[in-house]
Amino acid sequence: MTAAGTHTLGIDFGTSNSAVAVVGGDGAARLVPLEGGATTLPTAIFFNAEDRSVHYGRDAMALYLAGVDGRLMRSLKSLLGSSLMREQTAIGWGSMGFQDIVSRFLAELAERARAQVGALAPRVLVGRPVHFVDESPERDRQAQESLRQAALAAGFADVGFELEPIAAAFDYERRLDREAVVLIVDVGGGTSDFTVVRLGPGRFGRAGREDDILATTGVHIGGTDFDRKLNLAQVMPLLGLGHAGPDGRPVPSSIFVELATWHLINFQYSPRRLAEAQALRTNYADPGLHRRLLAVLQQRLGHRLASEVELAKIRCSEQDAAARIDLGAVESGLEAVLAPQAMAAQLADLLGQVVDCAEACVRQAGLGPGQLDAVYLTGGSSALATLQARLRERFPGVPLVEGDLFGGVAAGLAYAAQQ
Repeated sequence: MTAAGTHTLGIDFGTSNSAVAVVGGDGAARLVPLEGGATTLPTAIFFNAEDRSVHYGRDAMALYLAGVDGRLMRSLKSLLGSSLMREQTAIGWGSMGFQDIVSRFLAELAERARAQVGALAPRVLVGRPVHFVDESPERDRQAQESLRQAALAAGFADVGFELEPIAAAFDYERRLDREAVVLIVDVGGGTSDFTVVRLGPGRFGRAGREDDILATTGVHIGGTDFDRKLNLAQVMPLLGLGHAGPDGRPVPSSIFVELATWHLINFQYSPRRLAEAQALRTNYADPGLHRRLLAVLQQRLGHRLASEVELAKIRCSEQDAAARIDLGAVESGLEAVLAPQAMAAQLADLLGQVVDCAEACVRQAGLGPGQLDAVYLTGGSSALATLQARLRERFPGVPLVEGDLFGGVAAGLAYAAQQ
């Protein structure tokens, strides 16, 4: 039992954004403000080399984009299950292990929650994707253990886990007035997770809901993968991707792929990678493209470009109109334009894999598409108009219900923690 006056946290540690929720005295989950009035905190940490301070969330991004000298890290969740978790990395005035960096971020979430709600229980329930790593059970176990150890080091004595789509289901269940069989679609920054679950007011609060969970599936594709694909299609060609050199061969692509991958961008700024990029000069027939690449690396603009692509993706989806990608930081007047039709074409393969995984979940549950009562959407990337269109095609006639895209998982974790 939780001690009187303490709160058990549900933590949604996300690839792009994180959220925390608690259940109040009225029995309803509420999201905890983490940055001003915002109930989400971008999963970003900035080590300010100028005054040796550490910053989080929007503050971290703002300092980095303002040109303050330091080390920005985003998409920390993507490192779980990789060998990098056992390594050290430079932070501007020394080095720190990636495991310790994840722990530091979780400790910051706990401290901000404590400042809002008061004393915290020693137990925490943390969300996890269906698969941290596709097709590698051992690495998946390592990923969860790394996250558990990070939470323990952050000060929690008892760490539990719940699948993120199941947590989202528990949040949605509070809104139902009748029993329903629902496909939960949770598309976040790094993964897409699905569960078919039987929900209803008569089932809420039961101890042990295993029989209500009909199937779960997941694939390691999410919003940051969409961003990378668009970055490679729209921005990186302006730095030389696909450009043929004097000998007719294209410029090597690896540097562009890594420069478009959130959690790998910082590694491209090392002296070794900069030297490798400078040596590519002979691979370019157009020296202007090479100068742009060097400008991005020397001025550490990779995260800025990735942010511009992400913003353009959101605008293009929300407005169903072409969106400008501002690249003026690289070269005055430089820009790219992302149009809805082009975005749909460039993301077609990734979206197809996501929707295939959703359909596989329904098949595993022994159901046909028409036997669902609803498709419930959560996770920031589920708002993508092209994804919703593909879901409507695959599940015709089934209502798409958009939940709390950024807070639903955390709220469901808080409910599950109480149970």
